[in-house]
Amino acid sequence: MKVEDFKFDLPEELIAQHPLEDRTSSRLMVLGKNSDDLKHKHFYDVIEYFEPGDTLVLNNTRVIPARLIGEKEETGGKIELLLLKRVGDDLWECLSKPGKKAKPKARFSFGEGKLLGEIQEVLDNGNRIVKFFYDGLFENVLDELGQMPLPPYIHETLQDKERYQTVYSKEKGSAAAPTAGLHFTQDLLEQIKSKGVNIVYLTLHVGLGTFRPVKVENIEEHDMHSEFYMISKETADIINETKKRGNKVIAVGTTSTRTLETIGDENGMVKEASGWTNIFIYPGYKYRVIDALITNFHLPESTLIMLVSALAGQEKVLNAYKEAVKEKYRFFSFGDAMLII
Repeated sequence: MKVEDFKFDLPEELIAQHPLEDRTSSRLMVLGKNSDDLKHKHFYDVIEYFEPGDTLVLNNTRVIPARLIGEKEETGGKIELLLLKRVGDDLWECLSKPGKKAKPKARFSFGEGKLLGEIQEVLDNGNRIVKFFYDGLFENVLDELGQMPLPPYIHETLQDKERYQTVYSKEKGSAAAPTAGLHFTQDLLEQIKSKGVNIVYLTLHVGLGTFRPVKVENIEEHDMHSEFYMISKETADIINETKKRGNKVIAVGTTSTRTLETIGDENGMVKEASGWTNIFIYPGYKYRVIDALITNFHLPESTLIMLVSALAGQEKVLNAYKEAVKEKYRFFSFGDAMLII
């Protein structure tokens, strides 16, 4: 299967640059997984598609202010580090800009010395392993000095950092938000619970690999990035009971989907687990755990649109995307949503 099979024309003005004031007022396209149904709704209407006994699975990761801007100790030259993932005690894999300054043993200062970083190693992919030195708690230092790492296609400054967090974010560790969850408010979640729908949480720390383009012609040759996940026994038990009853498991976002499909067995049962996943889902994949998906509108030729196409069919998804462009839906992180059910 070719990467170009997932190409579509997207006018740049449809890339959402800022979040809506009311999270739930974004538009919602409802796409029939096994039918030709396509409806235009608003996100607050999503509750209409849930039944008592269904389970909604949310990713409770929290984005860390992972962009650090500092200077080289010897020369004062500017450096920017983007923390991708923790790989040991005070050791992080980072992107560096410019890379030529970030050679092994180079030291950098952030916040006038409140945080120091030393390059330990340059990896084959060009990323750096950096050891940090500081007083107190690393999370507190990062909260003070770091900036929110917005996706590369967002050019406007975010006024309120919390708008790039879900209202249920809890476990710190992501370099990007699980954006399908940005549409929920606490009030909407309470309404969903009141309808008899289970709401459960897992954690997958989103890496910037989620924005990495597919650079091979045949998608089967793409090397998928890996991300850390955790799922509790309580969450696993509720999902398994839902499957046994014949109710729907509805994943919120591609991150929740990838976690569940990583740990699901051939019968769609899941268990308490943690680890790293590099699962790559594209058409031909048979879903085992999830029955429905809430997701945003994704980049052309991305692994995310491939995952969505595996659930609803490539032709149907691309036709839905053409309709979204025609109807001027807002795309990507701060954009509108799609429910495939």
